[in-house]
Order: sequence, then structure tokens, then C-alpha cells
Amino acid sequence: MRRKIPDLSRGDSPSPLSLKTRLSRCSPATRRRRTCAKPTDACVTSERPYVIDEMISAKAIAARIEELSNAIKEEFRDTNKLVVVGLLRGSFVFIADLVRELDLPVEVDFLEASSYGDAMESSREVRILKDLRGQIEGRDVLVVEDIVDTGHTLKHVVGLLESRNPGRLRTIALLDKPSRRETDVAADWIGFSIPDEFVVGYGIDYAQRNRNLPYIGKVRFP
Repeated sequence: MRRKIPDLSRGDSPSPLSLKTRLSRCSPATRRRRTCAKPTDACVTSERPYVIDEMISAKAIAARIEELSNAIKEEFRDTNKLVVVGLLRGSFVFIADLVRELDLPVEVDFLEASSYGDAMESSREVRILKDLRGQIEGRDVLVVEDIVDTGHTLKHVVGLLESRNPGRLRTIALLDKPSRRETDVAADWIGFSIPDEFVVGYGIDYAQRNRNLPYIGKVRFP
């Protein structure tokens, strides 16, 4: 017997099966306005459905990364090797595109710090879940962050890495929400300043969804 997929537009509650089922496909025009990881009208989590409005296009991101890479190459033009530290997990797409634009000797390492979990609001309690594999004492380091929100994560990470006596330490963030800042930290380079919206895509997730979107989108609950 076929299972009935609930009609969310009429207020039906999603069944456990429907949480794994993409809802009705939309036209290309609608997809450009609101989309999920797949071309659907809505995303469904265990809590509530949502839609995503494109905020920053893939083309705009690529152009901005090229500009940022030129500034980084100028800053570290005399480096023996630049250790590029990506903050997992949200920066993994950004760091991959960024290092391919750097005409420098580069080593890549990762550090995982969390203050969100699966929530939409920062808990302000920063936990280090994965530390660097290599040593950075006396070395040039670039910390790559996906988004600076309250600033607690970046400030904690910078303090931790500075205690290990790197040669030079610089920071870069794809996105910045200055209106949300609760600390006096600021990245040395910023891709885009954005308003106080919850965003996904290009590596950034909502409850581990939507990281694979090629653009930055704003989450909206209908």
C-alpha cells in the first residue's frame, strides 16, 4: 500500500517517512528564488519546513575569492610555507577554493571548534573538538573561518593558536555579521558583510543540511 505524503501547505504533520522525501519539484524560475540541496520547494527537518532564498551567488563568491587571494599572496609573498588552518566544518568548501588560488607554498591543517551544534543560535561556549596535527611555532599561519557571528569562536581559536607562538597569524572569514558581535575580534580579511540572517550553503549548514549548495542562501520559515 502506498504511504500518503502529507500536504504541508494544509498544515499536515510530516510522517517519519516523509522527512526523507523531497517535496514537489518546482520550475527553474522558482528554484533560482528558493531552493534546497535538491530542486525542491521546501526542506523538511524533524522540526519544521523551510525555504532558502539566494543571498550571494556562486559567481560573486568566486570573484571575491580571487580578490582575497591576491591580498593574501601579497601579505605572505616572502613565506617559506603558509599553514592554512581551516575551521571545520563550515569552512571546508571555502578553504578548498581559496588555496587553489594561492600561488604560494601551502600546507593545510584543520581545527574543529563548535559553539552551535545543530542549533541556529551560538551557545557562546566554545569547544575544541579536533586540534591541529602539526606544529605552528615560528610558522606563518592563516586561519580560515566560514562566518564570524558573535566572535567567540574566532577569538578563542586565535588565542589558542597565538599561545603556540606562530611567526605570523592572520585570519580570513567568508562572511561577517558585525551586528551580532559580542567580542572585540575581527578577521583580517572578510569576503562579505551580511545582515543578521541565518544562512546556509557553500559549506555552511542548518542541522547538517544544505552544505552542498553552490551559493549562500538565507533560511526562511514560511
